[in-house]
Amino acid sequence: MGISRLFDIARRSMGVYQSALYVTSHNIANASNPSYSRQRVILSTENPELNSGFVWGTGVKIDDILRVRHQFADAQIRSNNQVFYDNSQRSTLLSQIEAVFTEPSEFGLGNIMDEFFNSWNELSVTPNSPALRDNVIQAAKKMSGKIKTMSDDLNTLQSGIAENFKGKIDDVNTHLKNIEMLNRQIFEFEAIGQNANDLLDKRDQAIDELSQLVNINVTFDDKNTAMISIGGVYAVDKNYSTQFKADAENGRLKIVSIEGADVELSGGEIQGLAEIYGNKIPEYRNKLETIVSSLMENVNSLHSQGYSLHNPPQTDIKFFQSFIGGNLEINSEILNDPNFIAVSSDGTSGNGELALQISEIANQKLLNGTTLTESYANLISGIGSDKISADNTIQSADLILSQLEQEKASVSGVSLDEEMTNMLRFQRSYDASAKLIKVADEMLQTLLELVQ
Repeated sequence: MGISRLFDIARRSMGVYQSALYVTSHNIANASNPSYSRQRVILSTENPELNSGFVWGTGVKIDDILRVRHQFADAQIRSNNQVFYDNSQRSTLLSQIEAVFTEPSEFGLGNIMDEFFNSWNELSVTPNSPALRDNVIQAAKKMSGKIKTMSDDLNTLQSGIAENFKGKIDDVNTHLKNIEMLNRQIFEFEAIGQNANDLLDKRDQAIDELSQLVNINVTFDDKNTAMISIGGVYAVDKNYSTQFKADAENGRLKIVSIEGADVELSGGEIQGLAEIYGNKIPEYRNKLETIVSSLMENVNSLHSQGYSLHNPPQTDIKFFQSFIGGNLEINSEILNDPNFIAVSSDGTSGNGELALQISEIANQKLLNGTTLTESYANLISGIGSDKISADNTIQSADLILSQLEQEKASVSGVSLDEEMTNMLRFQRSYDASAKLIKVADEMLQTLLELVQ
């Protein structure tokens, strides 16, 4: 073993510590990157050699550049992402639904229904008054307009949800294509012994973002390929990724693969959209229409028994013509001639008995032991309860996610203090290796001088 061995060990050592400084610099540069996982250099001794009956060390080598990742926290974050973003989407949409109903306020349907029934009570006192009859018509038109506006707004909201639903599925397809590409690149890099840590970070970020959109199940094979299924449908590996599309069936939104397999939604933003579109909005609409239909039927039932102010008086007149598609239509004859409002119980002028009875509909237990106003209040309360439930789930999931992110950051995050310490350590080791070359050079010069 000659002086050349000293040069070889020193050269190898300088290369190792130079590479270690590269890794440290990479960590420092990505200290503020939330999707970056800290990398750690694993050093080990080079394989020793047997020479002259002795085992001689041959220096240091980089055994691995380890990507420090908290796999358990990753799995838990993805699981809780599905809960958080599902309910976050629900909360946002429920806020928009609350805005449609504008309760409680003077512009809400509850107050407008009270105005409608109060107009009948006022008419019962002076049933022949043209002004009071016109007040009834105006109150009915205001109520009808509000109902139509609410119905149209709910339709618009559903249309917007459907478009958003399609857009989110496009995002899912984009993520799947990206994950397939990254799976393939990671496999190719690792197959030739190259470091794929940064690609692994990108893939984990894509998987995390996918878990925000839809419920997923992630497993890894022995080649470190991420294999993902979505709602029971196999979605991606390194050689394959399916594409999904939106489908509507029986008033519900769903996801199907291009092969025709149905996805069982249970979390993520897409589930929140589907739930509000297919369950909550129809539920609220049905309750609203039940209230309006009951109001129409009971008003018409009494009104058709009354007599108009015409000579001769006419009877069997419906106040409301129909209620279809959210449109509560007032009898066109009444709109054109307020004298068609029939409130006389016997056909005599000045009799407003039926107007009083119609006004009292507001106090009758017509729907499951509740008044129309109480039923409407229960509807509004139900919307509020659904919103509170979503918000409470968001708070709980957000707390869990915050704790998991902190736990993940404590393992995978970059500590600048630690990296600066490593930088000084590797720099000094590099300097010492350089000095070793200088010593070997001086030894070589001494030998050369002796030869001369």
